[in-house]
Amino acid sequence: MIRLLLLLFFITGASYNFSQYCLTSGPTSTIDSNLESLTLIGDAGAIFYTGCPGLLGTEEYLAQTVFIGAGNSYTLNLQFGTCGSPYNGVGEAWIDFNGDQVFSPSESIGTWMGIPPSAASVFNFTVPSGAITGQSRMRVVHREGGTLPIDPCASFTWGSTTDFSVFIQNGVDCSGYIGDTFDDPRSFLSLPFSESHSTSICYLNQNLVYNSPDVFYLIQGANNYSSIEVSLCGSSFDTFLTVTDANGNVLAINDDHPSCGTQSKLTVNSANHDSLYVIVEGWNNGNGDYTININPQFAGLTEIDAFDFSIAPNPTNNYFEIITESSGELIILAMDGKILHKQLVDNKSKIDVRNFQAGAYMVKLTTSQSIHQHKLLIAK
Repeated sequence: MIRLLLLLFFITGASYNFSQYCLTSGPTSTIDSNLESLTLIGDAGAIFYTGCPGLLGTEEYLAQTVFIGAGNSYTLNLQFGTCGSPYNGVGEAWIDFNGDQVFSPSESIGTWMGIPPSAASVFNFTVPSGAITGQSRMRVVHREGGTLPIDPCASFTWGSTTDFSVFIQNGVDCSGYIGDTFDDPRSFLSLPFSESHSTSICYLNQNLVYNSPDVFYLIQGANNYSSIEVSLCGSSFDTFLTVTDANGNVLAINDDHPSCGTQSKLTVNSANHDSLYVIVEGWNNGNGDYTININPQFAGLTEIDAFDFSIAPNPTNNYFEIITESSGELIILAMDGKILHKQLVDNKSKIDVRNFQAGAYMVKLTTSQSIHQHKLLIAK
């Protein structure tokens, strides 16, 4: 686990990873094993599918939509077969009940193993009462020579991967859960601000740091204050905080803060920013209830920046220099937290990174008074 104690200042801007269904999966050959047919009748609508001839990659069979209701039970009829010769294989089906555009193991609704021709498979399933209302997908994979459970995003030689259109009714209504993206943040005009909320339902993974769902806040008029403190102390899960400017450039992040254990807390200079975004998410896949407190700070800029340091050039492909008023121990870490390099440094110390692979790293400087970190980008 990467434990970030204070602030991580990014020299470069950030990009964001919007969740979407994996569509580069499926077979690389159109012969032999294939889902031959599928039928699913819902509360309204139905899917009637015939598979052969085979198709490469992921087939999006979205012309027909079946409507299913949270808490209701249904029967999915499938024929795992072949468009050519028969070979041993496995099959599995999933429905994205929570709307996160990921087919997780808990969303599997049935499996099959055999050699075509075999009896038709019948998967009986119940839609969870906590399923998210709205448009979703069902995925069915037939993989020749594979094993169970199947990776729904895997590529393989023979078989089929097919997506179907499913609309979930009477589940959890997410229409009121604003804050899922930069374009629809939970916005406010004045500080202090506090609310209790949750990332457990209705939010997707939109921020690049971890695979957990995240919630976006927008602080308008941030430049009315010299700095702003953001705290998730007391939340129910291991949190992670990111603060960006209006253009999405990352200004600060924090994982665990010494004053609140595995929850996050940070202070960011806001004097030069008309607005700031705060992104709440969990470490790794964490999610749950949290309380966010955002408070103004009125310390002068000299006090705020007193222990800052910088690295240059960044990005680099050979060396970078430490620019700081304090000497200390410098550590370079991989993004998984592994320590790759250690040395004592002072102002203008030159660090050799020619043997590092291209990618993102973290540079931590520990002095007698503080701990600070920067993201380092190495380009080859």
